[in-house]
Amino acid sequence: MAELNTGGKKATPRVDMTPMVDLMFLLVTFFILTTSISTPQAMDIVKPDKDEKNENRLELKASKTMTILLGKKDKVAWYMGEAGKTAPTYESLSQVDKAIITNRKVADASGIKGEFVVLIKPTSGSTFQNFVDIMDELEILKVKVRQIDDDNILDSEKESMKSQGIL
Repeated sequence: MAELNTGGKKATPRVDMTPMVDLMFLLVTFFILTTSISTPQAMDIVKPDKDEKNENRLELKASKTMTILLGKKDKVAWYMGEAGKTAPTYESLSQVDKAIITNRKVADASGIKGEFVVLIKPTSGSTFQNFVDIMDELEILKVKVRQIDDDNILDSEKESMKSQGIL
């Protein structure tokens, strides 16, 4: 039955927010349960054993090996082949990708079997960010064989880098 209001004040309309709150919680629950949480991307880095008797050692071809020495001030020194036989080239870390591409093309065109290898030697003057940047660049350029050797930096390499002021 209807109610007759014969006088007095007019009641102010009121909005019931309970259904709206319920809907909000349902939507939040739906979006939380249906989204996928991105996992952090990490790169596996494997260093060789220090065991000298390892029979499964990888024989590197000098003509297909590029050594990159990470120095300070975002500078690198790189050379192809064996240390001391060719003079290193010095450039900034941002320019080394062009050198990797060029050297890989030359090494692949040589006709010698084997993979193109990049040997990374971080020095005491380099930063962790430089190491991450060069590893990212190798991943972008799809260099399959890469090695890290921070233990065997030759004295001739150190002297060459000191003369350029990047060690």
